[in-house]
Amino acid sequence: MKLSVLDQSPIRKGSTAREALQETVALAKLTEELGYTRFWVSEHHNVTSLAGTTPEILIAHLAGQTESIRVGSGGVMLPHYSALKVAENFRMLETLFPGRIDLGMGRAPGGDRVTASLLNPTNTFSDQDLVQQLFDLQNYLNDRYAPGSVQAKVRAMPIPPSVPEQWMLSSSGQSGALAAHFGMGFSFAHFINPHGGPEAVRHYRARFQPSENLEQPQVNVAIFVFCSNDPETVQRQQAMIDYRFLQYETRGRVDPFDYNDIKTVDYSPAEEARIQHNRQRMIMGNAEEVKRQLLAYADQYEVDELMLVNVGTELEERLESYRLLADVFELKSAVV
Repeated sequence: MKLSVLDQSPIRKGSTAREALQETVALAKLTEELGYTRFWVSEHHNVTSLAGTTPEILIAHLAGQTESIRVGSGGVMLPHYSALKVAENFRMLETLFPGRIDLGMGRAPGGDRVTASLLNPTNTFSDQDLVQQLFDLQNYLNDRYAPGSVQAKVRAMPIPPSVPEQWMLSSSGQSGALAAHFGMGFSFAHFINPHGGPEAVRHYRARFQPSENLEQPQVNVAIFVFCSNDPETVQRQQAMIDYRFLQYETRGRVDPFDYNDIKTVDYSPAEEARIQHNRQRMIMGNAEEVKRQLLAYADQYEVDELMLVNVGTELEERLESYRLLADVFELKSAVV
């Protein structure tokens, strides 16, 4: 079983965006040392509790601070950008760090629609536009073009020694059909939607068409995870993530808070029901409990790679969570 990381650079109460990004660097260094396969960073806009807005910039910094772990985006939100600019960004990264870059792509706004309209005033979020973007992106990344096409006149520079791995991200399964059609990897966001994932993965595999970049289907599944052998720490983190999800769903934003701010909150029956639903998106517990549940999901999805989205609020607790799971999954011995 391969384990990977998706980090959102959360900003703790009393902390700063700079400190959040420094913590992301610390996590990348540690998870490389522990034997994790890849380290992805997210793209969010107008979200005060998350520092990650430009994954392509953060990827460059992280790759420069590490040596072997794959580094990538989870993901670049394509409707905000031109296919040429995305190709240029990731060809530059692949030139600087050949064989280590992942281009994970999605169609979600990564925030609210007002912000999305400012990022790209011509954005329609149409399926047709996304398909055209993916088609153009493949042409730019692989230096292929039809005579008379725009790619015959404009090439994405620089020209790297290899092509970054390409992944489509999805929380509904719809983008899995695009991943299959274009011969890309498929990453299902169980941490966003806990339903329909295994079916989406099966449909992707059944429809997969080999490409010049990927001959066989490649899948991973991302899940919210927190691991600690201290029951009180697990209980505290569970309470905080329950509150965080409700705040985002009801208010559209999450202001920084700590456990003392929410430990006496009373929830309505409707909120309690929503909490139980959201808990299907995560795994929390001690090392053996988390391992057992992760392997159950791996069997359910029929995958050999799980991407962990850590929900710990304190840096040392997040680091320890990754240490415990690397130990219980024997990642170092697998790398050796």
